[in-house]
Amino acid sequence: MDIPEIWGATRAEVAEPYPCDELVPGPTESWFRAVDVDAAPPAVYRWLCQLRVAPYSYDFIDNLGRRSPRTLTPGLTELALGQPVMNIFTLAGFVQDLELTVRLTDRWARLMFGDLAVTYRVAPGRLVAKLVVSARPLSFLRRRFLAWGDLVMMRRQLRTIARLAAA
Repeated sequence: MDIPEIWGATRAEVAEPYPCDELVPGPTESWFRAVDVDAAPPAVYRWLCQLRVAPYSYDFIDNLGRRSPRTLTPGLTELALGQPVMNIFTLAGFVQDLELTVRLTDRWARLMFGDLAVTYRVAPGRLVAKLVVSARPLSFLRRRFLAWGDLVMMRRQLRTIARLAAA
C-alpha cells in the first residue's frame, strides 16, 4: 500500500514552496493535505491561530478527551515565534492571514515521530497543509504508520477548522 503523500491538494499547491521546507534537514518526505473552505481567508486564519490551544482533530486521542474550543479565544491571533502550538509544536513562522508554520519540539514526540514541520496555508476557498518529515531517524515502516495516522488526524483537523470558519 502506497503512502498517502497527497490528499486533497492540487498539483499547483504541491508545486509551491512552503516555509516548512527549510526547517527539516534532508533527506525528507513531504505530505500534503487540503480541503475546500467556504470562508474568507482571514476567518480561516483566525481558526488556525486556535491551534495554539487545541489540535481540532480527534480530541479523545490528542487532546486528552477535552473538546477543542468551538468559539474563538481572544488574543490567539497575537503571534510570536517560539509560542507553543498544540502542546507538542512551536511556532516557527507566520504571515498574517496567510500561513502558520510549526515545528515539532516536544522531546517525546520527536523520539516517536522524528523531526517534522508543518505549514498551514490559507488561500481563497482553500486550506492546505504541507508536512515535511525527516527520513533519517525513522524506519520506512514507521514513516508509513506516521503518514497514515497523520492523514486520518489531519483530515479531521482541516475539516473541523474549515467547518468552524464557515459557520
